[in-house]
Amino acid sequence: MTTIQATRPTAALPTKLRHRKQRPTRWVVLIIAAIVAIIMLAPFLLMVLNAFKTGADYSSNGPLSWPTEFTGQAFSHYLDIVNYPRALWNSILISTVVAFVGTALAMISAYAIGIGKVKGGGPILAVLLLATMLPHEALIYPLFYGAQATGTFNTVWSVIIVFTVLQAAFGTYLLASVMSTVPKELLEAAAIDGANRWQILWRILLPVLRPALSVLLVFFFIWTWNEFYIPVVLLADQSSQTVPIALSTLRGQHNIDITVLNAGSLLSLLPTMVFFLSFQRTLSHGVTAGAIK
Repeated sequence: MTTIQATRPTAALPTKLRHRKQRPTRWVVLIIAAIVAIIMLAPFLLMVLNAFKTGADYSSNGPLSWPTEFTGQAFSHYLDIVNYPRALWNSILISTVVAFVGTALAMISAYAIGIGKVKGGGPILAVLLLATMLPHEALIYPLFYGAQATGTFNTVWSVIIVFTVLQAAFGTYLLASVMSTVPKELLEAAAIDGANRWQILWRILLPVLRPALSVLLVFFFIWTWNEFYIPVVLLADQSSQTVPIALSTLRGQHNIDITVLNAGSLLSLLPTMVFFLSFQRTLSHGVTAGAIK
């Protein structure tokens, strides 16, 4: 009994030493993560501070000073210059339609290529991947004349059609790769039980692809919201402009101070932040769904 009691503290020593060695490492990692977080949040915090300043306060004390008085003057001035509710509605409409329609189109196209084994599926995926890699400057001229020919120029539907096709091309490439990993035995068993192609898609593949589809949905929304070059060419009319375009026109149309520009930038950023935070759990679950079996 004496020998057993004497060996117990000795056996526990390595574990205690290991925990003591890990504690300094954890503190170092936490400090580094905090520093990186502060560096990443600094531009956003600076934008918030300058958005609540007056023009005179910004000119006198500079962008790094604390506001002498928090005021919403810059926001009211921005809303007087820009039709923000209209631009916000246009951005929400375009991004939502592109996200849902693009994801659905990508799923159906990927099903035909990844499961249906369409002839030439490899070259088709290569062409789709190449289409997503082309710069927008190379596409703008045919898109401009195509929008004029179809009568969709200066309407939100021109941008919706363009980005639905572009986002669906990337989604098809991604989902086709995911569908090709689905066990053939599962699909053959469903076919033997009498399931047709649509039933296999909706009842067998859709539950498997739901995490990937949710990730595509979030990314398509944010990517489309932040698009600028193609919308600024196809949406020349002010009534059809999106939030990024409305923000960019401040410098060209009016002489304003930097506080108004910061206020507009903050209002432009808030919808995407709310959307991203609302779907953060869905996004993290979709990204990590295939990592753990």
